[in-house]
Amino acid sequence: MILGAAAVMLGAATAAAQTKSRDAKSGCCAPGAKKSRARAPRVEKLACKLGDEDNHARIAVELHDGRVNRFAYYSKWKPRTCSMEVERDDAYSTWEDTGNVTVVTLIEDKGAFLIDHERSRFKFIFREIDRMRYCGMEGKVSGSLTIYRGRSQCVLEGVMERGEDSMVDGGAPVQGAPAAASAGPAR
Repeated sequence: MILGAAAVMLGAATAAAQTKSRDAKSGCCAPGAKKSRARAPRVEKLACKLGDEDNHARIAVELHDGRVNRFAYYSKWKPRTCSMEVERDDAYSTWEDTGNVTVVTLIEDKGAFLIDHERSRFKFIFREIDRMRYCGMEGKVSGSLTIYRGRSQCVLEGVMERGEDSMVDGGAPVQGAPAAASAGPAR
């Protein structure tokens, strides 16, 4: 009789262990708890360009659930180019979200981006971005670039303006740019 009771208890313990193991593998933690799976973010990609092949600025933005997750900026003032790519949780930047504004601070005091986002537009404000690191030239990149959902053309303000600290070999205005945005190395 004692042997039979021990066998029943052993069988119950084995069944409980198997259930616990199965629950652990499936992600279930407690009886009655709902299984929760991390939902993949809704990914949206935006891109715009302003200018022609030899003289332009462009940006590509990847949104996760409507929030900027990464962006890549590229400008060309033939023969010079400037390229920046920044991603949330990378080793080269810190991101801080406050309401409709995201501040992206680059490591080693190399500048910052302020991203002002609304439902249909994202305005990237370049704050003293080190041009040497990203463009191979002296100076800073400052100004703004705005990208709109559903538009292939950006709005550019100051990012490619020629300043007194920029290279002095001339250049033509960026075609299609507002009057305030003229070509020059990315400042």
